[in-house]
Order: sequence, then structure tokens, then C-alpha cells
Amino acid sequence: MATSAQPGLLGLEGSAGGEALATNGTASTEGPERPGPLQDETLGVASVPSQWRVVQGILGETKSCQTASIATAEASVQTRKHVDAEVQTEVPEPVSLPSVPQYNGPRLAAFLRKVEAMVTRELNKNWQSHAFDGFEVNWAEQQQTVTCLHTLSYPPAQGQGLHVTGVSWNTTGSVVACAYGRLDDGDWSTLKSFVCTWNLDRRGLNPQQPSAVVEVPSAVMCLAFHPTQPSHMAGGLYSGEVLVWDMSRPEDPLLWRTGLTDDTHTDPVYQVVWLPEPRHSHRFQLLSVAADGKVLLWQGVGAGRLQLSAGFALAAQQLPRNTKLKKPSRGETEVGATAVAFSSFDPSLFVLGTEGGFPLKCSLAAAEAAVTRMPSSVPLRAPAQFTFAPHGGPIYSVSCSPFHRNLFLSAGTDGHVHLYSMLQAQPLTSLQLSHKYLFAVRWSPVRPLVFAAASGAGDVQLFDLQKSSQKPTVSVKQTEDESPVYCLEFNCQQTQLLAAGDAKGTVKVWQLSSEFTEQGARETERLDQLASEVAS
Repeated sequence: MATSAQPGLLGLEGSAGGEALATNGTASTEGPERPGPLQDETLGVASVPSQWRVVQGILGETKSCQTASIATAEASVQTRKHVDAEVQTEVPEPVSLPSVPQYNGPRLAAFLRKVEAMVTRELNKNWQSHAFDGFEVNWAEQQQTVTCLHTLSYPPAQGQGLHVTGVSWNTTGSVVACAYGRLDDGDWSTLKSFVCTWNLDRRGLNPQQPSAVVEVPSAVMCLAFHPTQPSHMAGGLYSGEVLVWDMSRPEDPLLWRTGLTDDTHTDPVYQVVWLPEPRHSHRFQLLSVAADGKVLLWQGVGAGRLQLSAGFALAAQQLPRNTKLKKPSRGETEVGATAVAFSSFDPSLFVLGTEGGFPLKCSLAAAEAAVTRMPSSVPLRAPAQFTFAPHGGPIYSVSCSPFHRNLFLSAGTDGHVHLYSMLQAQPLTSLQLSHKYLFAVRWSPVRPLVFAAASGAGDVQLFDLQKSSQKPTVSVKQTEDESPVYCLEFNCQQTQLLAAGDAKGTVKVWQLSSEFTEQGARETERLDQLASEVAS
């Protein structure tokens, strides 16, 4: 219910009301007569439309859009036409088979009883025979000749007149490496040289562009790949240093080096060999031999350094006197070592070739102190245990048989290869292969009676003692001008391959015929017989 005042009385009532409120509801008694208290009165409804809602109202707008019409297309393809063809063979003619007569049972049984003893006797003889012992069936295509597969070289090294002084195969058998240096007279200590590798399994092999090249500040005299790490390789320098490279790091391949310290060799290093550690067969140490008479064992440590872990020295006065040797010159105390080979049956046993021409049987377990004045951070020991009859000149190479614990070969400047037994001083046999120097000799890794030799007349000679003990079975020409062949190595993984390096700066990879890679029946027994017959 709304309450409102009359329009005409609004002013008076309003003022009176105001006064009443001012006096707490008591009206003034002065003036004309007025009604007393306020009274409720019902009046009509008054409405005022709101303009705010109109102003604040939400304006709405309707719009619409349409995407472009979707275009469609239909296509069809049809396969090629095909044709059916049929052939018909000639109508086969019936073949009449001869009738098989029925066998006579009693006669067959009588025959089998008659020959039973003879057949049984022959079968027993075949069962006990050793005629085919060691024979393995080879289904590969037979190679009848020795052929040259690759002729590898590095022109910058050839331009300096460098020789290939060493070759080595990596553990996979797919990469061959060569060292460049000099083996003739002259001072090559400051000559820059190279180590090069070629991956023979790589497509597009360029024989004059090695897969990897390492520049070395001194002539490299020898090298050897690591037995288990395909990219690790060690080398010995003319300066006496020993270095190890990681060929998988072309930007910085040097892994370890000995540096020039009191422990370093003072003469050229002629051979390096990786050896498993006695207590850790998966870890390897490095052995080096040099013309200063020292045999040193190195261990890789941090900061890229090879640290000396053990050492041996060859003193002339400590050599075993079981055979007559040329007296050393006055004041000469050290015996220069030129080559080394380790036994495949005793890891501590090794053979040294010397500048004096006599091989030495040595042991890593030797305890006697060496009589030497050479400085060393570790005590040097005397390793020699037995002296063999000498060559007519310095020995350049020795090789222990992988199939017989007592046999080894040596080759030297007298042009002879000597076959020795560890059990006697005199050679079992001596073969004159050349009137010039022999620089390398190696036993075959798969044929007990086969070995190869590199001659100063420029050829590689392959011997099969099963066929002849006096002349080579095959001789292949490595160099046309009879330049010396300085080094060679069999490939232990791909046994048909043999690498040889020469004075022309080239490495030739030869593929051997099957007669040099397939072991014959009872060949190992023949080797044992050869050793025992001559040694008796």
C-alpha cells in the first residue's frame, strides 16, 4: 500500500509535519485549527520509467557467414591389360619298365654272411685311421695364384723419399696401417714422417688417399695395432720415443707418449708389442725394444703420458756363455736389440734379435739386476737366459711359431733364415734366401709349415716346408727395380691377405692362393716330427 499526500495540501502539511517532528510530535497551539496527528491515506499509484536500463542495455547484432563451397573431383585408374598364355608339352609316350626279378632270399643271406667279417674288418681299419685328421672341407672357390689386390701409397711421403718401415693389420682385419721412415744410412732424427691407414672394406677405396694420416715429428721405425681396440695403434720413433694414437680422433689422434725423459730410449725403437697385463687380461701394456739395449714396459696413465712400469737391459757381460760369441769391443757394455717375438704358449717367454747377430731367449720373470749405468726410474733387470748360434750379421726379424712351443725363425743381413729350437743353440736348418739382406720373416697364422720372408732384392718369398725345405714355393716381385722390401704381416682375420711395404713408399696387399691358407692333413704332426728329427 503506497502512502502519499494531497497535492493541494502538500506544502502546509509538510511544514506542519516538520514542526511536529521538531517538537517531538507536539503541534503548536498557535494559529488556526489543524488536524492533530498524521493519518494514513490511500492514493493512486505513480510510476517513473527507468532510463538507466535503456542506456545500459546490451545491444545485440546478428551476423552470418558462409565458407567457400567444397570442390570435389573423381578420378579412376585402370590396371594394365594382362594376357594369359598356355603351353602344352608333347604327349608323353608310355615307357615300359623291365620287370624286376624277385631276389633269391637264401642266396642273398648266404652272401652277406660270407662278406660280413671282411667288411667289419675294413670298417674298423677306417675308424682307427688318422688319414683325414685336421682336414676341413672348404667350399670356397680355390685360388691358384698369388695376386696383388691393392697397391697403396701416400704421395707426400713418397715425395720426401720415405720408406715404408712397418705395416700392421687392426683387430678386425679390415684396416691396414703403414709407418713412414728411413732404414738406410743418414741422420733422420729431425725428418718429419707419417702414419697412414686404409680401410680396405670401404667403398670407393682410393689407393693414394689414406683413410687417416698422422704427421709425426720424427721418422717412424715400427708400429703395431692394439689387440682389441681397432683404432688404437702404437709406434716407435727414430728419436727413441714411443707414441700411441687413436685413429678415430682425426683432429687430435695422439693418446699417449713417453716424452723425452731419462726413461726414454736413447736410440731408435725397432719394435713395439702389446702385451696383456698379468692380473688383468683385458688390459694391455706396451713393450718396446731399441738399439740402446733396453727392453721397456709402458703403461698408459692420465694426462696423455706413458709411464715406465718395468725395464730390462742387455749387458754384454751378463749374456749366457753357452755358445761362442764374438768378444765385445773395449768399453762396450750394452747389446743393441733389433727385434722381438713372444711365445704363443708362454706369455713370459720371448726371443730377442740383436745387432751382434745372435738370438737371445729371454723371460719377463727374470729377477737378476742388470749391470748398467743407464738411468732409469725403475730397477732394470737382465732378461737373457740362453744364447743361440749367431747369423753372419745383425738380425732384423724374429718370429715364434704359433703351432709349436719350441720353434722360432730369424732373418738377418746375411740373407739367411734360421729355424731354431728353444732346446739347442745351433739352428735346426739354415736357408739362404737371398744374397742381399733379409728384413722380415713371419710364420703363417693358419699353416704350421708356411712362412714368408721379405728380401733386399725386392721380392716376397713364401715357403711351404711340407713341399721343400730348401727353396721357396712362390716368389712374388714387389718392386720392379729390386728396391728392398722392409716389412710384411699376415692378416690373422682374413687369412688370405698379406701386406708388404718397401723402399719405394708403397704397401702391396697380396691375396694368397688356397695352398697357403688351407691346412693339410697331419701338418702339425709333421712340424713336430721336423723339430724332433733335427734336434735329436
